[in-house]
Amino acid sequence: MIIALRRIGAFSLSSLAATGRACILLLQMIVNLPAVVRRYELVIKQLYRAGVLTLPVIIVAALFVGMVLALQGYNTLVDFGAESSLGLLLALSLSRELGPVLAGLLFAGRAGAAMTAEIGLMKATEQLAGMEMMAVDPVWRVLLPRFLAGVISVPLLAILFTAVGIIGGYLLGVNILGVDQGVFWATMQQGVDFQQDVMNGLLKSLVFGVLISLIAVFMGYDTSPTPAGVSKATTLTVVLSSLGVLAMDFSLTSMMF
Repeated sequence: MIIALRRIGAFSLSSLAATGRACILLLQMIVNLPAVVRRYELVIKQLYRAGVLTLPVIIVAALFVGMVLALQGYNTLVDFGAESSLGLLLALSLSRELGPVLAGLLFAGRAGAAMTAEIGLMKATEQLAGMEMMAVDPVWRVLLPRFLAGVISVPLLAILFTAVGIIGGYLLGVNILGVDQGVFWATMQQGVDFQQDVMNGLLKSLVFGVLISLIAVFMGYDTSPTPAGVSKATTLTVVLSSLGVLAMDFSLTSMMF
């Protein structure tokens, strides 16, 4: 019993210390924002690596999620004679929840893990230490461009996920299930509120982008410079980012809706 309590206490203290170091790192990156603005090409490069290279995963996943959601929604709505509301069901589900959440989870699994592994390998091979010896702060040169790229990419990917998911649901619902095309778009247009649904979903994705990017760069920067440490940090990035997105989604949803 005592050993278990000691382990719980040690884990709690180490988690609290890691959270404090992550907050300090976030403050350091905020302070260094002007330096990155002058070197915006660093952010553009990371935008390509984090956002553009994640596009195929987002598009394929969104297409199938939209079709599955349309199929399941139609089978439920038809029992109540409300199959004409399929477009509204798709738009609300994707814009409020599935678009931001699934885009964040996919981004964490693909780009977030890559950020952590890359920064961790740079630390293990002493590239970050070499920058510090040359009076180059790795926070603004390495971490901040990747952080900003993630913050910018996740909302854009969430918008794209929502749009492609609606298209996938439209293709299945109209062309295969026989829902009227005009009714599909009309119910969507009448029932979706831009401020309440679209903007709140976009705000969620922005928060997810900050959370995932901070975890990714911190885990890579804070890892032990060994192959085992980099592997553990990469795994923790995916796990913590996924759990953080789901927990934050519940908190934001309870406040917004």
